This record gives sequence, C-alpha cells and structure tokens, in this order.
Amino acid sequence: MDERDEREPRDGHVAGGRRDLPAEAGPYPGAPGTAGQSAPGTSRAASADPGLFGPGSVTWQLHSDPMMWIAGIRALYLQALHPRAMRGVTQNSDFRNDAWGRLRRTAHFVGTISYGTTEAAERAGARVRRIHRHLTATDPATGERYGVDEPALLLWVHCAEVDSYLQVLRRSGIPLTDAQADRYVAEHREGARLVGLDPAQVPDTAAGLARYFAWVLPELECGPEARDVDAFLRRPPVHPLLVPARELLWRQVAPLAYQALPPFAHALYGRPAPAPETVTRRLTTAGSLLRRIPARVRWQLPPRHILRAMARLGADTRPTPYTLPDGAAILDGPGRAQRGDGGDSTRWGRPG
Repeated sequence: MDERDEREPRDGHVAGGRRDLPAEAGPYPGAPGTAGQSAPGTSRAASADPGLFGPGSVTWQLHSDPMMWIAGIRALYLQALHPRAMRGVTQNSDFRNDAWGRLRRTAHFVGTISYGTTEAAERAGARVRRIHRHLTATDPATGERYGVDEPALLLWVHCAEVDSYLQVLRRSGIPLTDAQADRYVAEHREGARLVGLDPAQVPDTAAGLARYFAWVLPELECGPEARDVDAFLRRPPVHPLLVPARELLWRQVAPLAYQALPPFAHALYGRPAPAPETVTRRLTTAGSLLRRIPARVRWQLPPRHILRAMARLGADTRPTPYTLPDGAAILDGPGRAQRGDGGDSTRWGRPG
C-alpha cells in the first residue's frame, strides 16, 4: 500500500536488517531474469503519445472496467497481511481518517499510468519514489528502523495489486485467454519500474505470481495493522447522511472483495468464505450489474483519464475489455490465472 500523497521527509533512513532475498536472478524462486515484452500500440498520429501501455495493451482494455474498484479493495485486504509493509503506511499516515483519500490517490495513480501520457506516468512514478525515499518505519518488536522503499516491500504491494486486478476482472466475466492474462502481468512490470523495482525481478506470468505468493507466505500474518484495515473496510466511518448508503451498498461491496481473496488470506484473517465457485458467480453478477451503467457515464468521474486519452488518441481507441482483440494474446507460456479458484493453483508454503 504505497504512499500516493506528499508527506514531510523523515531523517534517519537506516538500511540493513531487512530480510535477505534468494541469490537467484530474482527475489523469489523461479523469478524471471529478463525484462518483459513491451505492449504494441495501434497506429496513431506521430504527435499522439499512447503512454506506457497504449490501446494495443491488455491493460488499456481491462482498467476501464468498473470492477476495478472491487479489485482495489481486495488489494487492500491482501496488502494488509504483510506487517512490515503495513507499518510503512500506519506509521507515516493517518490511515483510518484518510482511507478514502488514499483510495482516491491510488486510483488516480493507476489511471495516470494506464491512460496518461508517458510524461505524466513518469512524473507520477518519480513522485512516488521521492516520497518513499524519505519515509521509514520501526519494528516495535526489535526497534529496527527501515525504509519503506525496500524492494521486498515494493514487490509485495505490486504483486498484491496486479493479482487483485487480474483475478477480480477475470472471475467477474471478462473473457481473458491464459495468454492474455500472462500478457497483463508482464505489462505491469512497467508499473513496477515506476515505483523503483527492477522489472527483471518482478513476475511476468500468472504462474510467476503464484510462485511469489508461495514464497512470501511465511512473512504474512494478520497483525494489529491488518485488523485495523479489516475493521475499517467492514464498517468505514462516513457522514451521518451516508450511513443508509453504507448499509445498503458497502455491505455488499466489501464482503465480496474479501471473499475474492485467495484461501491463504481467508485462513490468516480467520474468517471463512464461500466456495470459490460461489464467489465467482457473485463476482460475475456484480460485474454484469455495474457494466449496465453506460461507460460514458462512468468515465465522466474525475479526473476522466479514459475520456482524455480517447480525445488525445482518437475515438477508435475506446477500451473494450469484453472483446479483447486476438492480437493482445501474444505471450504463450506456463503462467495461468485460475478463473475459478482465485489463483490458488499451488500448494501454499515455502517451495522445497
């Protein structure tokens, strides 16, 4: 859960004491050793900047979907299970009183790197790196002070987000092929680069994501920070006039995001979830309902990233996530996102 807004720098960033990563080419067994393939764009005027991904990417198509909001809440639930990462949030911001602002800033960042110009995306990434560079957190058990820009922490935030977006969108009915799912994961090594990671050490397939989660599982727990996030998401504070809306709508949204988590997360939180098939059916129903809202209405919400991108590149670049072009499926590999089981295609635990 990386910081998206400016905070005053803190002195005394002390390196060291961080968990050693394996000596292989990447930060977890089986990590790729080469950078991912760039996504091709569609033909456009030479003066029109397609941004980091462009209309020919899977990202361009998927990130226009309204289920991204539920996916973002799933990502918060998942990210909260890494105590070391969460301390970087809770010790540097007032999460409970500014959680809505954090969600908006994260959505703005994702929209900017997905649909903004290359310059805007690079500027957003530089801002995040600048903020992280000066922030530290303290382990209450050992007194260790560490930087929130540790690669292991940035990688956790990245993988939790990408996995959440992919799983929720796919399970809610968007017809992604396995190759397109892998392509999506590979594309987001660009986003990882923006926040300060080496793309060569970031998963580039859905199977790579599964191996990463298996490797990082021993680091996860439902600590005090995760309990705070869970309590907030189950009953967020709102203006008194909005309480009826919270009871009517939010009580449907947050539980669905929680149910969409992988089984290991349910076990850590200690709350059961329906069978994966039931959750997939509920996600599909929610997706069908939300997609009935005309896209032009949904995309009017500030800051109108998609409409501005279409104005820049032409109306024929309109995202169509329900009919992804065959040309997007160019990566054939072993990675597979499991539409029915939330991606839990491996035995959770440290690989032998």
